[in-house]
Amino acid sequence: MRHWFLTGLALLALAMAQTQAADFSVVSAGIQPKMVKIYGAGGIRGLEGYQSGFLISGEGHILTVWSYVLDTDYITVTLDDGRKYQGEIVGADPRLEIAILKIETDGLESFKLSEAVSISPGARILTFSNLFKIATGDEPNSVLHGIVAATTPLNARRGAFKTTYKGPVYVLDAITNNPGAAGGALTTRNGELAGLLGKELRNSQNGTWLNYAVPIHELTDAVEDILAGRTRPRSLDEDAIRPDVPHTLKSLGIRMVPDVLAKTPPFVDSVSAGSEAEKKGIRPDDLILYVNDRRIDSCATLNNELELVDQIDDVTLVIHRDDELIEVVLQGQ
Repeated sequence: MRHWFLTGLALLALAMAQTQAADFSVVSAGIQPKMVKIYGAGGIRGLEGYQSGFLISGEGHILTVWSYVLDTDYITVTLDDGRKYQGEIVGADPRLEIAILKIETDGLESFKLSEAVSISPGARILTFSNLFKIATGDEPNSVLHGIVAATTPLNARRGAFKTTYKGPVYVLDAITNNPGAAGGALTTRNGELAGLLGKELRNSQNGTWLNYAVPIHELTDAVEDILAGRTRPRSLDEDAIRPDVPHTLKSLGIRMVPDVLAKTPPFVDSVSAGSEAEKKGIRPDDLILYVNDRRIDSCATLNNELELVDQIDDVTLVIHRDDELIEVVLQGQ
């Protein structure tokens, strides 16, 4: 009798394992068409020129991480079926470390951010990404399974992990910090979207790595702003009103690096003594990311945006310095 009882339990366990495997393959098959592989800048100091992303609209909008990979004029996006497209940056939010790309196609399977779910510690999860660039064409993205080990704000980790994002994250019991995984999708065991896999993040105190994802509900407002054009430079609007006496870099006391490329990054070269910029602590090598909440992607864009701000008005800059974002208000005259 005992033999038959144990045999029955073994058969039941085998049947459950087979069912879970079948369910897993079904879930994976449903997610893969929503994933993309992204190739761009890299190769400098051994940096990998690839990352992951996922479709958030049938018209080719892609959510991914904001990183050096996107710092190029030609971004290649490869779909699950192997089709390749040039990706254009619609917008980015360096404070959340996200970017939205667009490829010119439609009719694609995609995640709906409005249907994303929140998950709790202990929840079983799946992650989808192009780890180590294993998938270069129509090969499927890598899939890992694990659990949510904890939820915690990154800013509570006392600077051990250097990142501009300081909000809550899911800490994962799954190795998602390998090259190429950043920008991948975190889902529930049933395939419901829950988070965006973060960039490689190393503890500066003990050398350990953090496997984490940013909850989608932390990103939805920023994504909506980007898609609606609310963060795009005002200077792109031909109808924007230009004041008679606008701010200039010279009036603020800022000199930028030589503008020699089509999109020379807006790094500060020097600051004039006694200027408003010096008084407010602007330093050489600061990277200017925003002017009055408008995204700045080059020295040319910076000049164009300042032309829309009257000298009597304040100028709010967001700068990137030593893995920190700093907001500086330069007073008008």
